[in-house]
Amino acid sequence: MEHHPQTRSTDKQDSGPVGGLKATFLSWLRLTNAPTVRVYRGFGHADGWVVQGHAFKLSPLPRRKYRQNIWTNTFALLRLFMVRPLPCVTVRLKGTNHIMQTDVDGFFRFEYCPAVPAMPGWNSVSVELLENDSPAATVLATGEGRVLVPFPTQYGFISDIDDTFLISHSATIFKRLQVLLTENAYSRDPFEGVVNHYQFLANACAIAGQQNPFFYVSSSEWNLYDYIITFAERQKLPDGVYMLSQLKRLSQLLKTGQGKHHTKLDRIARILKAFPNHQFVLLGDDTQADPTIYRDVVKHYPGQIRAVYLRQVHNPHRERTRTLISEIEAAGVPCCYFAHSGEALKHSQQVL
Repeated sequence: MEHHPQTRSTDKQDSGPVGGLKATFLSWLRLTNAPTVRVYRGFGHADGWVVQGHAFKLSPLPRRKYRQNIWTNTFALLRLFMVRPLPCVTVRLKGTNHIMQTDVDGFFRFEYCPAVPAMPGWNSVSVELLENDSPAATVLATGEGRVLVPFPTQYGFISDIDDTFLISHSATIFKRLQVLLTENAYSRDPFEGVVNHYQFLANACAIAGQQNPFFYVSSSEWNLYDYIITFAERQKLPDGVYMLSQLKRLSQLLKTGQGKHHTKLDRIARILKAFPNHQFVLLGDDTQADPTIYRDVVKHYPGQIRAVYLRQVHNPHRERTRTLISEIEAAGVPCCYFAHSGEALKHSQQVL
């Protein structure tokens, strides 16, 4: 599992009776109002590292127990959206002079060259929340994260999440919400055979111990980061970098998973530009915009896409998806439009 942020509260109210009651109440809700830095998995390439995360003044504490109880699961999910970010505050890469201000959502993204080139694999990184931007500023909180520097393998993989490997019913917002609110990361199901397919991809044409890099790019919000990673680790999906969508508040819960799809294209483009020597395989489904996005990626990055996989989930989109697939294949990129992961695995064994 990921390292959790280290925090130090500076809220003066916490020292009085009212602050004590507030802290007790928040603890009962499994929330914290201590300043917190979340550092998400980043990636490194020839021109530098990308490290991103959020700074919060109110955020959920990690879930400790998983029980198949509807009310427990519902409240645990709601807590993930009970966030208050810290906008326009100073964050610094620990041990460096790299500082920046968070945006209005408390989000930050460092793009920099480390002083010492890193070895391929996972590398540790820390980000500090500062009281101000002076060199001697007090550190209010520290978040720990990891950066993936891919091995020089032939392939890289960019995968959607919802309805690509995680059964989510994304085409119907109320079904999606029902699953989110009543299930948890331990009780949710992947599609049959998908783990075997992804484990094959992780090692396709790779030297032992040098797995192909995986990037999980989704319209799901950063609120669900721990939820998704817990699910992926429990199912033994390949370790990878997660690039999710804009944080949402509790009042926006009905819009969960409805991120702007052009931002997903931007995130994929960032990966492709960072690793021009890797050939990428794109994996998605037909519930939302993946077929259109992947058609555009193939068009704008000729020669860099080795294959495209689209899961058949939503019947009303089937004709439109087949039209887009014909455009992908016309560009010389093999495409597998499959109902069962076994079909996708057989295809991968033939083309990779």
